Amino acid sequence: MSRFIKKKKEDIGLSPYAIVFRGQKKTDKTEITVMDFDLTDVREFKVKTADQLQQFKNSKSLSWLNVDSLHDVESMQEIAEIFEIPDNILSDILNPSLRPKVQEFDKGIFATIKMLQYNETENLLSAENLSLIIVDNVLISFQEQPGIVFDPIRERIRKHKNKIRTSGSDYLAFTLLDVVVDNYIYIIGLIGDRIETLEIHMTNNPNKNLLEDINFFKGEMNFMRKNIKPAKEMILTLAKMESEMIHADNKVHYKELQDNINETTELSDSYRDILYDQITMYHTMMSTKLNDIMRTLTVYSVIFIPLTFIVGIYGTNFDNLPELHWKNGYFIMWGVMIVVVLGMLWFFKRKKWF
Repeated sequence: MSRFIKKKKEDIGLSPYAIVFRGQKKTDKTEITVMDFDLTDVREFKVKTADQLQQFKNSKSLSWLNVDSLHDVESMQEIAEIFEIPDNILSDILNPSLRPKVQEFDKGIFATIKMLQYNETENLLSAENLSLIIVDNVLISFQEQPGIVFDPIRERIRKHKNKIRTSGSDYLAFTLLDVVVDNYIYIIGLIGDRIETLEIHMTNNPNKNLLEDINFFKGEMNFMRKNIKPAKEMILTLAKMESEMIHADNKVHYKELQDNINETTELSDSYRDILYDQITMYHTMMSTKLNDIMRTLTVYSVIFIPLTFIVGIYGTNFDNLPELHWKNGYFIMWGVMIVVVLGMLWFFKRKKWF
């Protein structure tokens, strides 16, 4: 399926609020993991059924519930019922191709964003949807499949008795979004290194393979921008949102997140411009190379025109041409031809034609 459009035929005509999984099943089983913590203790475990999450609804400790794989609609409905997530929000969670957005509802805030992953072996970008539900003392994250991208956050919670344990679910949501945006910058850096390497190869040996590489990376940057641009809009809206779910002390962090995503879009735009400049440079260099070839061929053609003329005259079959009977006529002809060639080369060199 196209990376830019992920609309399935069977979804056409469905109500936008239908509780139907609209994505691609990537794992066999939906897994729910919990990190429940306060300043003194951290508890981690997996729950087998969504009913077990009821205990965290009114807990005084901070809870991070992570759901991997979204295809189990029944479990998703149970989670939505426990935390009073409206059907329209649940429908959006079950649609991984949803454009990044943020929406406030009665009990909390819903935000969704695309996480980018770069396979250095296959040299290919892919995107995964991340949805967040921010409610009192609870953050619920929904991912399409298990991953390690948030492991640094888990380690911070385990090892450090600091702000992340005490600043609420809105700050925890900020840390996850910050990891997503930092990953954008990291991936842009990886691709950017390869884009800059293309320019070195272009100077040394421009060829057809180089143009294919430029077009490939142009496609990757367009795919990246397709996901980063809406993410910027979402983060900007989130940073400006006046909601009880986002505490005043944490607003400054969302402002910092806004600065980071601005830097990300500027970097992606810069490398996109570099690629277009490289395409222009490639065509210019190939045109120059072709002109050099044509100039060289023209010089050789011009040199051989008088030589052909001399040989043609020398080869005429008439007895009344006295030079035909000269003892050294052959060598004189060669001498004249060499003088003509050297004279023309000197003239072309003086005119800087080659």
